[in-house]
Amino acid sequence: MTTLRRSSLAHGWPVLVVLSLAAAPPRAGAQEPSPLPAAPAPASPDPTVPDPNVPHKSVYGTLSVVDKSLNGVAMITDDGQRLAWRFTPRVAAEASKFKIGDRMIVIYRQIASNEKRVTALAFPGSAPTPQYVNTTGSRVIVRSTAPVDGVCGGPGGGPVTEAVIPADGTAEVLEGCWCCAVSGESCRPGNKSGNGRALLVHCFE
Repeated sequence: MTTLRRSSLAHGWPVLVVLSLAAAPPRAGAQEPSPLPAAPAPASPDPTVPDPNVPHKSVYGTLSVVDKSLNGVAMITDDGQRLAWRFTPRVAAEASKFKIGDRMIVIYRQIASNEKRVTALAFPGSAPTPQYVNTTGSRVIVRSTAPVDGVCGGPGGGPVTEAVIPADGTAEVLEGCWCCAVSGESCRPGNKSGNGRALLVHCFE
């Protein structure tokens, strides 16, 4: 799993103290992640506004470093903090396609009081439509629907469209709300779409 903590700088590269490999099992006695600061509102629509029934949070800033030798991705938040994560090589390779200084949103999910997992890295404005790249390493399902009174995830939604994204595949979501789940599972489209590319790191039920 991928967890978040604050990082510091050493020799020009943020020390990846926040990091655990996405595929690695949790270690007994691991240090509890430090709480992240409240993120300021983004200048452009967040392509993954969270489902109201699931504790999600987002960190907004700009891409600072991509180091493919470490599979590391770092950002400078809008309030000047430096954060870094270590992902799988696939996520790092996709992140390296963006330019340093590009707007970036890290969306994470609070799994437990002491555990957070990154669900997606979003780069607003990087594509003319909402595009979702499957970097999870396995097949996932993207479900989408129109918002109700401008809100995603509420009752009374319309028809839901499903699309299967193979590993390393990309899907375009034209409806206003979306979610992703592992193959064979389902989810409620509680995330708001926005123009740009988002790297799916973890999909949940």
